[in-house]
Amino acid sequence: MMMRYGSVLCLVSMLALSAPSFAEEIGSVSTVFKMVGANDKIVVEAFDDPKVAGVTCYLSRAKTGGIKGSLGVAEDTSDAAIACRQVGPIKIQESLKDGETVFKKDTSLLFKTLQVVRFHDRKRDVLVYLVYSDKIIDGSPKNSVSAVAIEKGWKP
Repeated sequence: MMMRYGSVLCLVSMLALSAPSFAEEIGSVSTVFKMVGANDKIVVEAFDDPKVAGVTCYLSRAKTGGIKGSLGVAEDTSDAAIACRQVGPIKIQESLKDGETVFKKDTSLLFKTLQVVRFHDRKRDVLVYLVYSDKIIDGSPKNSVSAVAIEKGWKP
């Protein structure tokens, strides 16, 4: 059974809206010089929470260089840190599900990802963001957490 063009567009639109955020690179520093290919780096990226206006997260992560890194086939280490901040009035645009992925990035050609998930500590009215790496066979216990208090009447 063939799908119509309009159905395909609708499906693509739905997938795009449900996909986790994309990050904007803020900057990077080299950590290891490579004779051939790109240097190993620490990359700093920013992304906005797709369901919470007024929250931006800053993520630092390792990026492997060399020939494999330049070709996009290297596996990045699981080292990452996160700092999320209120950058405007916080407005929760949709209902939040604890442990929901708000950012995801492949860190190897196959099977390894770096993810940021969000939790809502309702008792304290705080959003908690956790970054970690997972892999189909074995993930990593390396992680980092950041919290943003939902301030009422926020002023810059």
